[in-house]
Amino acid sequence: MARVLVVDDDRALLRALRVGLSARGHTVALAVDGEEGLSKAALEDPEVVILDLGLPDLNGLEVCHRLRQWSTVPIIVLSAIGIEDRKVAALDGGANDYVTKPFGMAELEARIRAALRDHRAGDSRGDSRLRVGMLELDCAHHEATLGERSVSLTAKEFDLLAYLARHAGKVCTHQMILGAVWGGSYGSEAESLRVYVSRLRRKLDDTEGRLLRTAPGIGYSLSAD
Repeated sequence: MARVLVVDDDRALLRALRVGLSARGHTVALAVDGEEGLSKAALEDPEVVILDLGLPDLNGLEVCHRLRQWSTVPIIVLSAIGIEDRKVAALDGGANDYVTKPFGMAELEARIRAALRDHRAGDSRGDSRLRVGMLELDCAHHEATLGERSVSLTAKEFDLLAYLARHAGKVCTHQMILGAVWGGSYGSEAESLRVYVSRLRRKLDDTEGRLLRTAPGIGYSLSAD
């Protein structure tokens, strides 16, 4: 169970989430606007933040950006708008997940579990080996194996695959990948990302993209299956 902070100006939804999440064993703090949400994030030390984008004072994306300046807490964005550009902006702004209203409590609970699992896995990455299905990466020696077969990768290919492996099962946007693998000033490398993904697929015998999947217009994910 977790400490959950919900930031939303819909008081009826806040009450429903407090009852529903508390019934599932979570400790729930509530905030009705962005400034209160940022304050409670600092005071309550939540393990997950559920953040509405349509707040009365600050844009939810601004809250997300400001929170990311000092915290790595998982952020699950809520929005009544499900358009692709909105999702991409939220994910690029630091959100870990995006849920479109209306939603069910079972779905939200599953999203919370996934966010906590990913975050805790990230905190324990002292182990230099990453395993995703039959794929294993030795980050200390930059060695990759798929089943019993060694996979020869360039340094950049390895870094790209390792980043996706650390976030296996989660869609990583183009900007997230470029920022993490190429750094803050990636420039023309944005067009090279597709080339690197194609190379990885060939080397992993994944030309159909079943392991390294494309999320059209958003980014890529490494299947956790």
